[in-house]
Amino acid sequence: MPELQRLRPDHAPVLFTFEQENRAFFAASVPDRGDAYFTDFDARLAALLAEQAAGLCHFHVLVDTDGGVLGRFNLVDVADGAAELGFRMAEKAARRGLATATVLHLCTLAATEYGLTTLRAAAALDNTASRTVLTRTGFVPTGEEILLSDRPGLGYVRSTTGEV
Repeated sequence: MPELQRLRPDHAPVLFTFEQENRAFFAASVPDRGDAYFTDFDARLAALLAEQAAGLCHFHVLVDTDGGVLGRFNLVDVADGAAELGFRMAEKAARRGLATATVLHLCTLAATEYGLTTLRAAAALDNTASRTVLTRTGFVPTGEEILLSDRPGLGYVRSTTGEV
């Protein structure tokens, strides 16, 4: 059974593999991270872990029983009881309901562990999978039209207290 774990330094090798193996799959629906992301991976991970230690972000990986990463689920820009949700699933784990279940679990963690009351998210209009996950997990469109690397998208919001 997959397990959601808070990002730790020892996740580095499997996280790097996850990002490399799924780069083309991700680029079809979300902005590509670029070559520098992979070249500077260790420094980038150290910076993310420092942000997490400061309480500015909460990074998570969904790991399978062998310890491989199936997905990333992050709460970033934490401030005033709110954060931005971002997630990505490995191609081999897509279309199995894992993203929906994990986002629901993360919404509970956001409220109970991190004291967050509001989560925001965004998805490109052509990213049907992410938009479906957001809708299924209680996020509602804000009506805000956004650009995600020149791709039109929508903003979403969800209360962790049951209010919108």
